[in-house]
Amino acid sequence: MARARPFRQVDVFTAEPTLGNPVAVVLDADDLDDAEMAAFARWTNLSETTFVLAPTESGADYRLRIFTPHTELPFAGHPTLGTAHAWLETGGESAVEGTIVQECGVGLVTLRRVDDRLAFAAPPVRVGDVAPAVIAAAVAALGVHPDAVVDAQVLDNGPRWHALRLDAAATVLALGPDMAALADLGVDVGVVGPHPEGSDVAVEVRAFAPADGIPEDPVTGSLNASLAQWLQGAGVLPDAYVAAQGTAMGRAGRIHVERDGATTWIGGDTVTVLAGTATL
Repeated sequence: MARARPFRQVDVFTAEPTLGNPVAVVLDADDLDDAEMAAFARWTNLSETTFVLAPTESGADYRLRIFTPHTELPFAGHPTLGTAHAWLETGGESAVEGTIVQECGVGLVTLRRVDDRLAFAAPPVRVGDVAPAVIAAAVAALGVHPDAVVDAQVLDNGPRWHALRLDAAATVLALGPDMAALADLGVDVGVVGPHPEGSDVAVEVRAFAPADGIPEDPVTGSLNASLAQWLQGAGVLPDAYVAAQGTAMGRAGRIHVERDGATTWIGGDTVTVLAGTATL
């Protein structure tokens, strides 16, 4: 039987409402089944909707399930930060002070506060080569000249991204993607390019997932986590930097990245925009 459950809609990677990426968070979701969660995610029509449940693994503070309007994800970055924000705001208390441990499809994910922002420890990324035919199709669908592509890799940290490193942030912002062609390609595509030296952000990022019902995602934690580990590992980006995403959509997402030893932390501001109950 449907009942009222605590609900938050949190804007992530921004301190100012409406400039980041929203996530819908349903607390107290243990008795919801897969179909009910999927139906609510389709109804919210956000890039992700999350459901907080009691943990099943030792050491976890809560368990998280993440749904797009079309599928369930094993991990996603902005839902991780937004859910932790909502969980704390509604009285959640972690077993270890200063650290939150989230259980999700990829296992246990650790969060902490960095400069008053929540940040998650990026799951390990698997890096692989992109088939030349896929690169060519993605380049054509994005409307970018092939000479602007510096590098390309498949990045997998739960979500799987075909990532293109372009020559400049201006090239990233000037993309004119053919969403139908990208959907036909059947893969999620992320692009990144450097801002000029001296800018307040290091890189510009865009994320396209029309095959999953998300033409362009405003700000994408999982993609930025993968890009950071790939490009920091290659010596392209420093241990600490800020990425911008969402500019082309009228947003102002800021992703704060810091590599601390073997761990890359992905952080951002979070702000509640809607608070109340969801009846389901």
